Amino acid sequence: MSAVFERMYTVRWADMDPNGHMRHSAYADYAAQHRIEYLAQHGFTLQRFAQLSLGPILFREDTRFLKELHLNEVLRVTGELSGLSEDGSRWNIIHTLHKADGRPAATVAVEGAWLDLRARKLLVPPAEITALMQELPRHESYTDIVRKSS
Repeated sequence: MSAVFERMYTVRWADMDPNGHMRHSAYADYAAQHRIEYLAQHGFTLQRFAQLSLGPILFREDTRFLKELHLNEVLRVTGELSGLSEDGSRWNIIHTLHKADGRPAATVAVEGAWLDLRARKLLVPPAEITALMQELPRHESYTDIVRKSS
């Protein structure tokens, strides 16, 4: 298991809603950006995924809003593994978006898998992707994902 992978972002004008705080979908955008940066930093750039003809997909996304974020506020995003299948084909990650003072502003929990971009079917990823996913810190709620055979 590796050290925490975290990124700092600044809330942009485009992230705002008419109520003067960050719009609901921007929380998911920052969580997605965090996942893509984690993969890219470890060699799985969008170009590499295109070469492999595979990509990550989501089945479910659940956001819990805890504290408001405002324009130009700095936020820190972390991601922890909350589930992984033995073959690495299914994964769950919980992202936490933190305010500058460290308080959680939101959590974004996602359930995902890997898609063969040519066949448009789910697949078991290359072993190095599974190993990379296993390196994510584990969330306190982590449970192995056990797939039932059909």
